[in-house]
Amino acid sequence: MKIATAEQMLLCDKLASVSGISGLELMENAGRGTVAAMTRHFGPLVKRKVVIFIGPGNNGGDGLVIARLLLEQDARPQVISLVPLEKLSEDAAINLARVKQLAIPLHICLGTNDLSWVEQLIAKSDLLVDALFGTGLRSQLTGIFAEVIRYINASSLPVVAVDIPSGLDCDTGIPQGLSVRARLTCTYGLPKFAQVEPPGKEYIGLLEIVDIGIPAEVVARVGVQVELLVHATVRGLIPKRDLTSHKGTFGHLLALAGSLGKGGAAVLCGLGATRSGTGLVTIATPKMLNTVVQGALPEAMITALSFSQHCLSDTDYDLLLAAAQGKEAVAVGPGMGTAEETRHLLRKLYRELRQPMVVDADGLNLLAAEVGVPTAGPRILTPHPGEMSRLTGLTTLEIQNDRRTVATDFAKRHGIYLVLKGASTVIAAPDGRLAINSTGNPGMAAGGMGDVLTGLLGGLLAQGLAPWDASCLAVYIHGLAGDLIVRSGRPFGFLASELATEIPTAFQEVLDFGYLRRKQGC
Repeated sequence: MKIATAEQMLLCDKLASVSGISGLELMENAGRGTVAAMTRHFGPLVKRKVVIFIGPGNNGGDGLVIARLLLEQDARPQVISLVPLEKLSEDAAINLARVKQLAIPLHICLGTNDLSWVEQLIAKSDLLVDALFGTGLRSQLTGIFAEVIRYINASSLPVVAVDIPSGLDCDTGIPQGLSVRARLTCTYGLPKFAQVEPPGKEYIGLLEIVDIGIPAEVVARVGVQVELLVHATVRGLIPKRDLTSHKGTFGHLLALAGSLGKGGAAVLCGLGATRSGTGLVTIATPKMLNTVVQGALPEAMITALSFSQHCLSDTDYDLLLAAAQGKEAVAVGPGMGTAEETRHLLRKLYRELRQPMVVDADGLNLLAAEVGVPTAGPRILTPHPGEMSRLTGLTTLEIQNDRRTVATDFAKRHGIYLVLKGASTVIAAPDGRLAINSTGNPGMAAGGMGDVLTGLLGGLLAQGLAPWDASCLAVYIHGLAGDLIVRSGRPFGFLASELATEIPTAFQEVLDFGYLRRKQGC
């Protein structure tokens, strides 16, 4: 599923009209999809009092369609316009005429003298619909609009936002002075960046994407390219498993991980890998950790390093080259430490190994000055913002304020795949492809989660997935595993090892989604 900017969405609407789909038809489809979503999320609307706030543009027209369709469902809609009715857009004015033919109360609120009865009307309602401003808003909200939004936000009622919460910048997610906080947002055609990334995501509530009839060829013509990772996006990436499959069918991963005091990172990386579905996992870890890692994860094999005691070092180079033979992928970094002898080793392996390699954690710190060097195989880096700061020289604030641009530029400049972790993880490819993840939650802000992701990603690479596909699938499944735990009633306090246990269930949920879609003929 693609993500659109405000400009791209406006162009999609215009081209759809040229293709024979009128603005009125798009408006009707938007209203119908919104009412259907309201019923799904809030139950039957019969006899429920719904106040719809409308503004001057097509967003207000959508609100008028919603009012008419609510009346058809025997709800009790009322419309409040915050602009003189003659200022409505052309298509909105047509829907206004339709509403006037029905028994729908229509109020006009133009000044602060009207606010007392607006507050009283809200207090007597069951649901609120925000159809004030859409994705084109570019100015600060003041006056009557700001006052009414304050009343909306102060109420305890569920708020349904039409396309986007009024006041939210569609592209940056930054409120224009203030913004409606919605319980449900019904966006039209395609999701917008403010709806899938912080800070805007905090104002959206549940997000429903309503198909209003914009043809796929229009979206392609406009050049909407950024991908939002959802079930439908990733389900085709999961490796098929034939009845005649065996452990050799699904690849062999070599993971370099662990150092004195960080043996747990090697175990968690191995857990992520074994849960990925890869056939075999070998962990190369310092000699003193062999017993610990083997005891914690008997499903993995351990590479016997003759020289390593406390950390991986140059003396292990030949043994590790031999260990890499026959492996389909390599994962490095979790708990490796930052000893100088480890740095020398990793620099050589990073340049010379032909297998696809995922680099995380201490591996990123060890390679901070080397990520752009020529390598024998594809490389995937998975930094969090602090590690990204060390890789780029930018502050974490600069990175967080422009994650997409930073990730895209870095991947292109260095010829690597980048997974910039955090809320709404960004995946960037050296050819300019960009994806944003929709799974994951704050409960995953705990130690060891990244180690599990490294193993999961490495395991998918070992199964033969291309670096882009493996990155998108790993990030999505990793976040979904965390979401499954939250759905079970544990919002935080769960462990990285517990998340790893949920990975197969996350795969199954995505596969089941594909099965249900086929069964329904979608």
